[in-house]
Amino acid sequence: MSAKPLLCRVAACALTFCAMLLESGQVSAEANRVTFPKALDSLVHYTTVKRGDVTEHMLTTQEALDAVKLGQAIPNGTHVVLVDYRDNKVFRYFVMEKGDGWGADFAASRRTGDWQFQAFKPDKTINLSENSARCQACHQGRADSQFLYTFNDLKRSP
Repeated sequence: MSAKPLLCRVAACALTFCAMLLESGQVSAEANRVTFPKALDSLVHYTTVKRGDVTEHMLTTQEALDAVKLGQAIPNGTHVVLVDYRDNKVFRYFVMEKGDGWGADFAASRRTGDWQFQAFKPDKTINLSENSARCQACHQGRADSQFLYTFNDLKRSP
């Protein structure tokens, strides 16, 4: 066998191996128990966050607001919704939902109490191209504030 075909085979094997390594290292999005709130319009707007050209409106239930103000745990069944606006249009929704025992769906290294996360497209269908594990990893550092970055905004809301 000449050196040229052997070199081509070795290169093809190396490329295949690299592709397999890259694919196995990716974390893919996943479906979970989070639902889009049936009554989005009934949720309370409690803060707005601006990041450059992005405007994020934060919404949740009055029950969640009341619980936080009383120093209680946010109740199961609560949705916290981040509405991501770009160019004055809804770009996407990020939804956190809390359910009894939902934390057990994940390994301890991924848990955020009983909260789960899901991204939704502007038409309110699940967006599996967004990685909810990334949300969990970030929110784990907020255990002291019920896993919410906007916890203090909840406390201050009217």
